[in-house]
Amino acid sequence: MLILIAGPYRSGTNDDPALIAQNMHQMEEVALAVYRKGHMPVCGEWTALPLIKTAGSTQLGDAIFNELFHPAAVRLIDHCDGVLRVGGPSSGADEMMREAERKGKLRFWALDEITNRILTAPTD
Repeated sequence: MLILIAGPYRSGTNDDPALIAQNMHQMEEVALAVYRKGHMPVCGEWTALPLIKTAGSTQLGDAIFNELFHPAAVRLIDHCDGVLRVGGPSSGADEMMREAERKGKLRFWALDEITNRILTAPTD
């Protein structure tokens, strides 16, 4: 499965870059665990942040940032099988879970809810 990892990015950080980096690191740790279960993780930030930079955003929360940050993740859900909610309070991550439900995607509230997929080498 392709699973979007939804957790806090800016929430609770007061836009402190070190705290944002900690939030991102926590999501990436979970992404690695999802990968090791045999699935393909994706974080919305991995797609949104390069777009935001390329579009010319100059600071967190500016018009360009807001145009792309959450909308890119919402669009990404269309291509995912499910969304895993991680971390603490986050209105954006909560929005991703609502969108997943609206779009009929699987919703996971804990890593343990995602089953391991046994990977075997193809035989020819």
